[in-house]
Amino acid sequence: MLKKSKNAVFVIDMQNDFVLPDLPGRYNTAHKVVPAIQNILEFAREKSWPVFHIVREYREDGSDIENTRLNDFISKGKAAVPGTFGCEIVKELKPVDGEYRIVKPRFSGFMGTELDFMLRRFGVENVIICGTQIPNCVRATAFDAVSYEYNVTVIEDAISAKSEEVAAANIIDMKNIGINFLTVNQLIQYDEDQKVA
Repeated sequence: MLKKSKNAVFVIDMQNDFVLPDLPGRYNTAHKVVPAIQNILEFAREKSWPVFHIVREYREDGSDIENTRLNDFISKGKAAVPGTFGCEIVKELKPVDGEYRIVKPRFSGFMGTELDFMLRRFGVENVIICGTQIPNCVRATAFDAVSYEYNVTVIEDAISAKSEEVAAANIIDMKNIGINFLTVNQLIQYDEDQKVA
């Protein structure tokens, strides 16, 4: 039986290929936010909030990858191929029983997935987003969540981008459409029944 919850956590693309050194899709700063996301997961699990690990998978032949990433997929190494070590979620953030793995075909966790249906089944009103990387999947998912009428909070010290400048520019854009930003410490001050976003 599902436990209703107003709040849900999204952990985006924290897969080995995108986080660990020397793997094909690595984002330079993704590894730095692992401890912060661990703290978010610990808090969400204590509160029994639903947790969605939103990930990317690509067929090995590249037939389902975006045109904008196909050249890198071919030339730099195939990232996020199902069944490989690189496609797995980093060990520190592995899902526990009762958490959900959502495979997104593009940047947004909502596009072509069951995510919105599941959130509505839980009665979720507020989504809390962390992960990598800001200008792509974090931002696209946050924008779509706003479009689907969710209150959105992004955890500022639990997201990553290629540089501080890229992060800052995207954070301004997200704030301008009404997305809230908190630190991990600010998040954990809230009770489950309070509005996070």
